[in-house]
Amino acid sequence: MAQSAVPSAQQSRPAPVRVPVREVVPWAVLAAVLGLVLIYFVGAEQGATSLFGGDWVHEFTHDGRHLLGFPCH
Repeated sequence: MAQSAVPSAQQSRPAPVRVPVREVVPWAVLAAVLGLVLIYFVGAEQGATSLFGGDWVHEFTHDGRHLLGFPCH
């Protein structure tokens, strides 16, 4: 006999996986802070907002700055 494409009531479905929010929130906050720091260094670390003297941060992030559309020249 051919098998039906529609599952019958007798077949069991796997239980959905529960994601514990209390375990995910600290990692999400850490990822957001790291992302903001990265965007700062790529997009704003030069000129009047510079935290570090010299051009080494600018030169290190130069290609990423152009890739993300930030002006630098």
